[in-house]
Amino acid sequence: MKKFCGNMYLVIIMLFLYLPILTLILLSFNESKSMAVFTRFSLKWYKEMFHSRLILGAIVNTFSIAILAAMIATVIGTLAVIGIESLRRRTENILLAVNNIPMLNADIVTGISLMLSFLLFGISLGYMTILFSHVTFCIPYVILSVRPRMNKKTDTLFEAALDLGASRGYAFRKVVLPELMPGILSGSLLSFTMSVDDFVVTHFTRGAGINTISTLIYSEVKIGIRPSLYALSTIIFVIALVALLIVNFNRDKEPKRA
Repeated sequence: MKKFCGNMYLVIIMLFLYLPILTLILLSFNESKSMAVFTRFSLKWYKEMFHSRLILGAIVNTFSIAILAAMIATVIGTLAVIGIESLRRRTENILLAVNNIPMLNADIVTGISLMLSFLLFGISLGYMTILFSHVTFCIPYVILSVRPRMNKKTDTLFEAALDLGASRGYAFRKVVLPELMPGILSGSLLSFTMSVDDFVVTHFTRGAGINTISTLIYSEVKIGIRPSLYALSTIIFVIALVALLIVNFNRDKEPKRA
C-alpha cells in the first residue's frame, strides 16, 4: 500500500509538470486556431513559424544574445574569481557578499534600474542594452560556479608548476584552467539558460522594434497567441529534451568504458 501511494504521488507530480507541455505539443499540430476543438493533424503552424520574419527575428535575437552574454560573462566572471582569490579574506568575503545581491534582488528592480541608467546616460535602448543587461546579471552566476573550484589544491599546483620552471601564463593554461574548467562550463551553461529564459530585464531594456522569444510571446498574449508560437515552444522543448538524453546517455557509458 505504501509503495502504491508513493507511485501514485509520483504519477500525479509528473502529470502536473508535463501535462501542460503535452497539451501545448498537441495544439501545435491542430489545424484549427481553437484550443477547445481538435479538427485534424496538420503541420500548418510549423510552416507558418518558419516563414514568419517576426518569429525568426526573435529566435535570432534570443540565442545570439544568450551566446554572447554567456561568453562575455564567463570570461569576466572567471577573471573576477582569480582576482578575488588574491585579496585578503575580509575583502574577499565582502566582494562575494556583494556578488550575491543581484541574484537575491527582484528582477523587476534590476530591470528598472538598468533602464533608468541607460536613459540617464542618453543610451538608446536596443540590442546592445539587452546584451549588456544580460551580461550584468549572468556574471554573479559564473562567479558562484567557478569560485568553489579555486581552492588550495589549485594554488599548490600553480606554485609547483612555477617551481618546475613554467612561466605564469603557461602554468595558468596548463594547470589552473583545467582545474577551473568544470566550473567555467557550468557557469556558461547557466548563464546561457538564464539569458534565454529572461523576460523582465529584457522587457525593460529592449526598446522598440526588437523582440526576444519571451517578449514576443508577451506581446502576442494581448491580441491572442497564434499557434505558430506553440510550434516554436514545441521545437525548443524537443531540442532541450534530446540534449538532456544525449548528455545522460554519454554519462552512463563513461563507467563502462573505464
